[in-house]
Amino acid sequence: MGFAIIIVMLFHVPVARSSDWYGLVRMGNLGVDIFFFLSGIGLWYSWSKMHEKNEACFTFRSSLFTFYLNRAKRIYPAWLIIAGYFYISRFNFSAATTDSWINLFGQVFFNWNFWRFDELTFWYVPATMMMYLFAPFYMELVRRNDAFRWLVVLPLMWCIIVQYVTPIHAAVGHIEIFWSRVPIFFLGINIAEAVRQKRQLDGSTWYLVAFFFIVSLSSCVWLEQMRHGKFPLYVERMLYIPLAITTILIMSAVFERLATALQSAPHWLPSGAGINAFFTFVGGISLEIYLLHAQYVLNPLAKMHLGYWPTFLLTFAISVPIAWLISKLCKKIIP
Repeated sequence: MGFAIIIVMLFHVPVARSSDWYGLVRMGNLGVDIFFFLSGIGLWYSWSKMHEKNEACFTFRSSLFTFYLNRAKRIYPAWLIIAGYFYISRFNFSAATTDSWINLFGQVFFNWNFWRFDELTFWYVPATMMMYLFAPFYMELVRRNDAFRWLVVLPLMWCIIVQYVTPIHAAVGHIEIFWSRVPIFFLGINIAEAVRQKRQLDGSTWYLVAFFFIVSLSSCVWLEQMRHGKFPLYVERMLYIPLAITTILIMSAVFERLATALQSAPHWLPSGAGINAFFTFVGGISLEIYLLHAQYVLNPLAKMHLGYWPTFLLTFAISVPIAWLISKLCKKIIP
Protein backbone atom coordinates (compact mmCIF):
# COMPACT_ATOMS: atom_id res chain seq x y z
CA MET A 1 0.00 0.00 0.00
CA GLY A 2 2.89 2.36 0.74
CA PHE A 3 4.35 2.02 -2.74
CA ALA A 4 0.88 2.40 -4.29
CA ILE A 5 0.04 5.71 -2.57
CA ILE A 6 3.44 7.13 -3.52
CA ILE A 7 2.92 6.45 -7.23
CA VAL A 8 -0.64 7.82 -6.99
CA MET A 9 0.83 11.04 -5.62
CA LEU A 10 3.35 11.10 -8.48
CA PHE A 11 0.43 10.70 -10.90
CA HIS A 12 -1.43 13.65 -9.37
CA VAL A 13 1.48 16.10 -9.68
CA PRO A 14 0.84 18.14 -12.87
CA VAL A 15 3.12 17.48 -15.83
CA ALA A 16 2.98 19.08 -19.28
CA ARG A 17 1.29 17.05 -22.01
CA SER A 18 4.32 17.82 -24.22
CA SER A 19 6.76 16.29 -21.72
CA ASP A 20 8.68 13.20 -22.82
CA TRP A 21 7.85 11.76 -19.40
CA TYR A 22 4.10 12.34 -19.67
CA GLY A 23 3.24 8.73 -20.50
CA LEU A 24 5.36 7.34 -17.67
CA VAL A 25 4.02 9.81 -15.10
CA ARG A 26 0.48 8.88 -16.10
CA MET A 27 1.29 5.32 -15.07
CA GLY A 28 1.03 6.44 -11.45
CA ASN A 29 -2.67 5.83 -11.99
CA LEU A 30 -1.73 2.17 -11.65
CA GLY A 31 -1.48 2.72 -7.90
CA VAL A 32 -5.28 2.67 -7.68
CA ASP A 33 -5.41 -0.77 -9.28
CA ILE A 34 -2.74 -1.99 -6.87
CA PHE A 35 -4.85 -0.67 -4.00
CA PHE A 36 -7.93 -2.53 -5.20
CA PHE A 37 -6.04 -5.78 -5.82
CA LEU A 38 -4.42 -5.74 -2.37
CA SER A 39 -7.74 -4.75 -0.78
CA GLY A 40 -9.32 -7.85 -2.28
CA ILE A 41 -6.55 -10.00 -0.80
CA GLY A 42 -6.91 -8.32 2.58
CA LEU A 43 -10.67 -8.81 2.66
CA TRP A 44 -10.31 -12.53 1.96
CA TYR A 45 -7.84 -12.79 4.85
CA SER A 46 -10.33 -11.04 7.13
CA TRP A 47 -13.30 -13.11 5.98
CA SER A 48 -11.39 -16.40 6.28
CA LYS A 49 -10.17 -15.45 9.74
CA MET A 50 -13.74 -14.75 10.90
CA HIS A 51 -14.85 -18.11 9.54
CA GLU A 52 -12.00 -20.06 11.16
CA LYS A 53 -12.39 -18.25 14.49
CA ASN A 54 -16.12 -18.96 14.70
CA GLU A 55 -16.32 -22.12 12.59
CA ALA A 56 -18.68 -23.91 14.96
CA CYS A 57 -21.14 -21.01 15.13
CA PHE A 58 -20.37 -19.14 11.89
CA THR A 59 -23.41 -17.42 10.40
CA PHE A 60 -23.31 -15.28 7.30
CA ARG A 61 -25.63 -12.63 8.76
CA SER A 62 -23.63 -12.00 11.95
CA SER A 63 -20.32 -12.08 10.04
CA LEU A 64 -21.74 -9.63 7.51
CA PHE A 65 -22.52 -7.13 10.28
CA THR A 66 -19.03 -7.48 11.78
CA PHE A 67 -17.41 -7.12 8.38
CA TYR A 68 -19.30 -3.91 7.52
CA LEU A 69 -18.72 -2.46 10.98
CA ASN A 70 -14.95 -3.01 10.74
CA ARG A 71 -14.79 -1.42 7.29
CA ALA A 72 -16.87 1.57 8.41
CA LYS A 73 -14.67 2.09 11.49
CA ARG A 74 -11.59 2.23 9.28
CA ILE A 75 -12.97 4.52 6.57
CA TYR A 76 -15.59 6.84 8.02
CA PRO A 77 -13.66 8.69 10.77
CA ALA A 78 -10.95 9.88 8.33
CA TRP A 79 -13.55 10.45 5.62
CA LEU A 80 -15.78 12.62 7.81
CA ILE A 81 -12.83 14.68 9.09
CA ILE A 82 -11.10 15.32 5.76
CA ALA A 83 -13.75 14.99 3.05
CA GLY A 84 -16.54 16.18 5.35
CA TYR A 85 -14.68 19.40 6.09
CA PHE A 86 -13.95 19.85 2.38
CA TYR A 87 -17.64 19.81 1.43
CA ILE A 88 -18.98 21.65 4.48
CA SER A 89 -16.43 24.47 4.15
CA ARG A 90 -17.62 25.08 0.57
CA PHE A 91 -21.32 25.01 1.41
CA ASN A 92 -23.21 28.29 1.03
CA PHE A 93 -25.21 28.36 4.28
CA SER A 94 -26.70 31.78 3.59
CA ALA A 95 -28.36 30.64 0.36
CA ALA A 96 -29.09 27.06 1.38
CA THR A 97 -32.19 25.31 0.03
CA THR A 98 -33.73 21.95 0.81
CA ASP A 99 -32.06 20.47 -2.27
CA SER A 100 -28.66 21.88 -1.34
CA TRP A 101 -28.95 20.50 2.21
CA ILE A 102 -29.85 17.07 0.83
CA ASN A 103 -26.91 17.29 -1.57
CA LEU A 104 -24.55 18.25 1.26
CA PHE A 105 -25.75 15.29 3.33
CA GLY A 106 -25.27 12.95 0.36
CA GLN A 107 -21.78 14.30 -0.31
CA VAL A 108 -20.59 14.18 3.29
CA PHE A 109 -21.83 10.66 4.01
CA PHE A 110 -21.77 8.91 0.62
CA ASN A 111 -20.03 11.22 -1.89
CA TRP A 112 -23.12 10.61 -4.00
CA ASN A 113 -22.17 13.11 -6.70
CA PHE A 114 -19.56 10.61 -7.80
CA TRP A 115 -22.37 8.19 -8.64
CA ARG A 116 -24.63 10.90 -10.06
CA PHE A 117 -22.22 13.09 -12.02
CA ASP A 118 -18.78 11.37 -11.91
CA GLU A 119 -17.45 13.98 -9.47
CA LEU A 120 -13.91 12.70 -8.90
CA THR A 121 -12.66 14.73 -5.93
CA PHE A 122 -12.46 11.70 -3.60
CA TRP A 123 -13.85 9.04 -5.94
CA TYR A 124 -11.69 6.18 -4.68
CA VAL A 125 -13.46 6.05 -1.31
CA PRO A 126 -17.07 5.67 -2.49
CA ALA A 127 -15.84 3.20 -5.12
CA THR A 128 -14.10 1.19 -2.42
CA MET A 129 -17.15 1.25 -0.15
CA MET A 130 -19.34 -0.03 -2.99
CA MET A 131 -16.95 -2.93 -3.62
CA TYR A 132 -16.89 -3.68 0.12
CA LEU A 133 -20.69 -3.82 0.00
CA PHE A 134 -20.69 -6.74 -2.44
CA ALA A 135 -17.43 -8.45 -1.43
CA PRO A 136 -18.83 -10.63 1.42
CA PHE A 137 -21.45 -12.20 -0.86
CA TYR A 138 -18.81 -13.05 -3.46
CA MET A 139 -16.37 -14.36 -0.84
CA GLU A 140 -19.00 -16.59 0.71
CA LEU A 141 -19.95 -18.00 -2.69
CA VAL A 142 -16.29 -18.75 -3.42
CA ARG A 143 -15.78 -20.26 0.03
CA ARG A 144 -18.67 -22.65 -0.53
CA ASN A 145 -17.95 -23.49 -4.17
CA ASP A 146 -14.65 -22.74 -5.89
CA ALA A 147 -16.36 -22.62 -9.31
CA PHE A 148 -17.83 -19.22 -8.42
CA ARG A 149 -14.37 -17.70 -8.92
CA TRP A 150 -15.30 -17.60 -12.61
CA LEU A 151 -17.78 -14.83 -11.80
CA VAL A 152 -14.82 -12.46 -12.15
CA VAL A 153 -15.36 -12.73 -15.92
CA LEU A 154 -18.69 -10.92 -15.52
CA PRO A 155 -17.21 -7.47 -14.66
CA LEU A 156 -14.81 -7.85 -17.58
CA MET A 157 -17.78 -8.39 -19.88
CA TRP A 158 -19.65 -5.53 -18.20
CA CYS A 159 -16.89 -3.03 -19.07
CA ILE A 160 -17.39 -3.76 -22.76
CA ILE A 161 -21.18 -3.68 -22.43
CA VAL A 162 -21.09 -0.30 -20.67
CA GLN A 163 -18.85 1.16 -23.34
CA TYR A 164 -20.70 -0.01 -26.43
CA VAL A 165 -24.34 -0.82 -25.56
CA THR A 166 -25.76 2.67 -26.03
CA PRO A 167 -28.65 2.70 -23.50
CA ILE A 168 -26.44 1.25 -20.76
CA HIS A 169 -23.63 3.66 -21.61
CA ALA A 170 -26.05 6.59 -21.35
CA ALA A 171 -27.23 5.39 -17.94
CA VAL A 172 -24.00 4.37 -16.18
CA GLY A 173 -21.13 5.09 -18.57
CA HIS A 174 -20.15 8.19 -16.59
CA ILE A 175 -18.70 5.99 -13.81
CA GLU A 176 -16.41 4.02 -16.13
CA ILE A 177 -13.59 4.76 -13.69
CA PHE A 178 -15.41 2.51 -11.21
CA TRP A 179 -16.55 -0.27 -13.53
CA SER A 180 -13.08 -0.77 -15.00
CA ARG A 181 -11.58 -1.29 -11.50
CA VAL A 182 -14.09 -3.93 -10.38
CA PRO A 183 -12.34 -6.88 -12.13
CA ILE A 184 -8.99 -6.43 -10.40
CA PHE A 185 -10.64 -6.12 -6.99
CA PHE A 186 -12.36 -9.49 -7.37
CA LEU A 187 -9.21 -11.00 -8.88
CA GLY A 188 -7.49 -10.02 -5.63
CA ILE A 189 -10.09 -12.03 -3.72
CA ASN A 190 -9.59 -14.95 -6.12
CA ILE A 191 -5.83 -15.09 -5.65
CA ALA A 192 -5.87 -14.39 -1.91
CA GLU A 193 -6.08 -18.02 -0.78
CA ALA A 194 -2.87 -18.84 -2.67
CA VAL A 195 -1.22 -15.86 -0.94
CA ARG A 196 -2.58 -16.95 2.44
CA GLN A 197 -1.09 -20.41 1.91
CA LYS A 198 2.23 -18.75 0.98
CA ARG A 199 2.54 -20.48 -2.35
CA GLN A 200 5.74 -19.55 -4.18
CA LEU A 201 6.47 -18.96 -7.85
CA ASP A 202 9.07 -21.33 -9.27
CA GLY A 203 12.11 -19.94 -11.07
CA SER A 204 10.83 -20.41 -14.62
CA THR A 205 7.61 -18.54 -13.81
CA TRP A 206 9.53 -15.31 -13.31
CA TYR A 207 10.29 -15.16 -17.04
CA LEU A 208 6.55 -15.13 -17.65
CA VAL A 209 6.07 -12.42 -14.99
CA ALA A 210 8.79 -10.30 -16.63
CA PHE A 211 7.23 -10.79 -20.06
CA PHE A 212 3.77 -9.65 -18.96
CA PHE A 213 5.25 -6.73 -17.02
CA ILE A 214 7.31 -5.43 -19.97
CA VAL A 215 4.53 -5.86 -22.54
CA SER A 216 1.80 -4.28 -20.40
CA LEU A 217 3.99 -1.42 -19.14
CA SER A 218 5.38 -0.49 -22.55
CA SER A 219 1.90 -0.67 -24.11
CA CYS A 220 0.35 1.55 -21.43
CA VAL A 221 3.15 4.12 -21.58
CA TRP A 222 2.85 4.28 -25.37
CA LEU A 223 -0.93 4.67 -25.21
CA GLU A 224 -0.64 7.52 -22.70
CA GLN A 225 2.21 9.25 -24.50
CA MET A 226 0.94 8.91 -28.06
CA ARG A 227 -2.81 8.26 -27.88
CA HIS A 228 -4.02 9.88 -24.66
CA GLY A 229 -7.69 10.78 -24.89
CA LYS A 230 -8.17 8.86 -28.16
CA PHE A 231 -9.30 5.48 -26.84
CA PRO A 232 -11.84 4.19 -24.27
CA LEU A 233 -10.18 4.21 -20.87
CA TYR A 234 -11.37 0.72 -19.99
CA VAL A 235 -9.03 -0.63 -22.71
CA GLU A 236 -5.97 0.59 -20.84
CA ARG A 237 -7.45 -0.49 -17.51
CA MET A 238 -7.57 -4.06 -18.84
CA LEU A 239 -3.83 -3.76 -19.49
CA TYR A 240 -3.48 -2.47 -15.93
CA ILE A 241 -4.62 -5.85 -14.58
CA PRO A 242 -1.51 -7.86 -15.58
CA LEU A 243 0.65 -4.78 -15.00
CA ALA A 244 -0.60 -4.29 -11.43
CA ILE A 245 -0.23 -7.96 -10.52
CA THR A 246 3.26 -8.31 -12.00
CA THR A 247 4.34 -5.01 -10.42
CA ILE A 248 3.32 -6.32 -6.99
CA LEU A 249 5.19 -9.59 -7.56
CA ILE A 250 8.33 -7.80 -8.78
CA MET A 251 8.29 -5.19 -5.99
CA SER A 252 7.83 -7.92 -3.37
CA ALA A 253 10.85 -9.77 -4.75
CA VAL A 254 12.89 -6.55 -4.94
CA PHE A 255 12.16 -5.66 -1.32
CA GLU A 256 13.02 -9.19 -0.21
CA ARG A 257 16.34 -9.15 -2.08
CA LEU A 258 17.08 -5.64 -0.87
CA ALA A 259 16.52 -6.63 2.75
CA THR A 260 18.96 -9.52 2.33
CA ALA A 261 21.58 -7.40 0.53
CA LEU A 262 21.48 -4.61 3.10
CA GLN A 263 22.24 -6.98 5.97
CA SER A 264 25.92 -6.72 5.07
CA ALA A 265 25.83 -3.09 3.90
CA PRO A 266 27.68 -0.21 5.65
CA HIS A 267 25.94 0.98 8.82
CA TRP A 268 25.16 4.39 7.31
CA LEU A 269 22.88 2.84 4.72
CA PRO A 270 19.26 2.18 5.70
CA SER A 271 18.55 -1.43 6.67
CA GLY A 272 16.15 -3.63 4.76
CA ALA A 273 13.91 -3.73 7.81
CA GLY A 274 13.96 0.06 7.93
CA ILE A 275 12.89 0.37 4.28
CA ASN A 276 10.10 -2.15 4.79
CA ALA A 277 9.02 -0.33 7.95
CA PHE A 278 8.89 2.96 6.01
CA PHE A 279 6.61 1.57 3.30
CA THR A 280 4.51 -0.23 5.91
CA PHE A 281 4.09 3.02 7.84
CA VAL A 282 3.09 4.97 4.71
CA GLY A 283 0.73 2.18 3.67
CA GLY A 284 -0.90 2.20 7.09
CA ILE A 285 -1.98 5.82 6.63
CA SER A 286 -2.58 5.62 2.87
CA LEU A 287 -6.31 6.39 3.23
CA GLU A 288 -5.57 9.59 5.11
CA ILE A 289 -2.81 10.54 2.64
CA TYR A 290 -5.14 9.95 -0.29
CA LEU A 291 -7.92 12.11 1.17
CA LEU A 292 -5.54 14.86 2.23
CA HIS A 293 -2.79 15.29 -0.33
CA ALA A 294 -4.51 16.43 -3.54
CA GLN A 295 -7.06 19.00 -2.38
CA TYR A 296 -5.33 20.36 0.71
CA VAL A 297 -1.63 20.19 -0.17
CA LEU A 298 -0.90 19.54 -3.84
CA ASN A 299 -3.35 22.00 -5.39
CA PRO A 300 -1.96 25.04 -3.51
CA LEU A 301 1.63 23.93 -4.16
CA ALA A 302 0.99 23.39 -7.88
CA LYS A 303 0.04 27.06 -8.22
CA MET A 304 3.57 28.00 -7.14
CA HIS A 305 5.08 26.30 -10.26
CA LEU A 306 7.98 24.81 -8.30
CA GLY A 307 8.62 22.02 -10.79
CA TYR A 308 7.60 18.37 -10.77
CA TRP A 309 9.96 16.85 -8.18
CA PRO A 310 9.97 19.74 -5.67
CA THR A 311 6.16 19.77 -5.80
CA PHE A 312 5.97 16.01 -5.20
CA LEU A 313 8.54 16.00 -2.38
CA LEU A 314 6.87 18.89 -0.59
CA THR A 315 3.45 17.30 -1.03
CA PHE A 316 4.75 14.06 0.45
CA ALA A 317 6.63 15.76 3.29
CA ILE A 318 3.59 17.84 4.32
CA SER A 319 0.91 15.19 3.79
CA VAL A 320 2.49 12.29 5.69
CA PRO A 321 2.80 13.85 9.17
CA ILE A 322 -0.66 15.43 8.95
CA ALA A 323 -2.12 12.14 7.75
CA TRP A 324 -0.43 10.37 10.68
CA LEU A 325 -1.91 12.84 13.17
CA ILE A 326 -5.38 12.42 11.68
CA SER A 327 -4.96 8.63 11.82
CA LYS A 328 -4.04 8.89 15.51
CA LEU A 329 -7.06 11.11 16.15
CA CYS A 330 -9.37 8.66 14.37
CA LYS A 331 -8.10 5.80 16.53
CA LYS A 332 -8.79 7.89 19.62
CA ILE A 333 -12.33 8.58 18.46
CA ILE A 334 -13.07 4.97 17.43
CA PRO A 335 -10.47 2.52 18.86
